[in-house]
Amino acid sequence: MNKRRGTNGWLVTTGIAGFTAVVMGAFGAHGLRNVLAPEILAVYHTGVQYHLWHTLGLGLITLLRQQAPQSRPLAWAAWLMLAGIFLFSGSLYLLAVSGIRWLGLITPLGGVAFLAAWACVAVHGWRQP
Repeated sequence: MNKRRGTNGWLVTTGIAGFTAVVMGAFGAHGLRNVLAPEILAVYHTGVQYHLWHTLGLGLITLLRQQAPQSRPLAWAAWLMLAGIFLFSGSLYLLAVSGIRWLGLITPLGGVAFLAAWACVAVHGWRQP
């Protein structure tokens, strides 16, 4: 089995995450600007910012996994980063457009996933010779 097959899938996932981050940003800037109150638009914008930054993080993890395809911390980091994007940014997008306030309870779970992903990257780095 090709050791890079798994990282190629993560590269595709990173590309999709980046694409959707730009789409969501454009939708917020052009489609929601005159629809949402400024404070709710700021919530949406926070989701876009975290989506973009953590997509870059996912890309970094993908590149690191090409060098160390057997690294369990990096495998966990990739999944946690993706979960964080869905939970953190996704809940903020849905909260902003739907007005359903309890979705804000999901957001911190995404934040914890982001923290855990970055911690896994640190663990991987710590274990390197």
